Amino acid sequence: MEKFDWERLPFGYTKTDFNIRCVYKDKKWGKLEVSSSEYIDIHIAATGLHYGQEAFEGLKAYMGKDGKIRLFRWEENAKRLIASADGIKMEAFPVEMFREALFKVIQLNKKFVPPYGSGATLYIRPLLYGSGAEVGVKPSSEYTFLIFVTPVGPYFKGGIRPVNMLICRDVDRAAPLGTGIYKVGGNYAASMRAIVTARNGGYSNTIFLDAKEKKYIDECGPANFFGIRDNTYVTPKSESILNSITNMSLIEIAKSMGMKTERRPVPVEELSSFVEAGACGTAAVISPIAKIFDPEKNMIYEYCKDGEPGTETLKLYKKLTSIQNGDEPDTFGWVTIVE
Repeated sequence: MEKFDWERLPFGYTKTDFNIRCVYKDKKWGKLEVSSSEYIDIHIAATGLHYGQEAFEGLKAYMGKDGKIRLFRWEENAKRLIASADGIKMEAFPVEMFREALFKVIQLNKKFVPPYGSGATLYIRPLLYGSGAEVGVKPSSEYTFLIFVTPVGPYFKGGIRPVNMLICRDVDRAAPLGTGIYKVGGNYAASMRAIVTARNGGYSNTIFLDAKEKKYIDECGPANFFGIRDNTYVTPKSESILNSITNMSLIEIAKSMGMKTERRPVPVEELSSFVEAGACGTAAVISPIAKIFDPEKNMIYEYCKDGEPGTETLKLYKKLTSIQNGDEPDTFGWVTIVE
């Protein structure tokens, strides 16, 4: 086996030994198959290539101090993949089969689960796409599910650090009644122009506004936005935002810490009232926001003047990651041990 320098592992792809695949054909799902190949054979007319019938998930496995591998709220990923499949008229992959594939791919690649204390985790990517041949625009009659894993280092080396964001008005990530609430590749493709522009300008990512009126905060790059003020955790509610499992969890943790929580439309002008702000998702858990620049109004909203994450943001981050790693009791019932 290749020797890993776990503490210097990048947040990127590393080959592992096995992945799991399953095909839906003749109106039924087949058996799970184990593959050692990093590649897939796909028909040149597959709907996943031409008509965007593709959805995916992202979750992690964590090695605890006790030597046990933990999963965090995997059932929510399974349910969200079903919702995404339904949203673009694909055949849903059953929760029971999702669990079987998930546990099997982890067990087969157990040696790639980074050790406790390294800051690294085993990233898990389930994927579902239309693999049947169609030339006309219609749902496929055949689908392929696969799940692969790869060890990844922490998103931020040396602990979480505040980042700068750019408000975007000239690109829409998703339409109000479109696919924004689903985890489909098209949403990420639609965001690329704005993200590249922001990064070329020296920003970590972009903040999208609602497509209809350009008045409210939508997504924060590929993550959910939150702001904190007056002991209240505020996060946008929109019909084009992906329901982040990390954000769902932070809302519950905030309540358990005695904070109030609000999920509602957040107008751009309200950014000036927050004392802390951040983006949350599976990859980084929380990316504290130092500054947000609004080029149209030539305004800067600043949150981390000392260059450090806000107090409440740090508390939320530590509480969530401690549950994920098994360092604190899971009083919410979110963690599953992989036996």
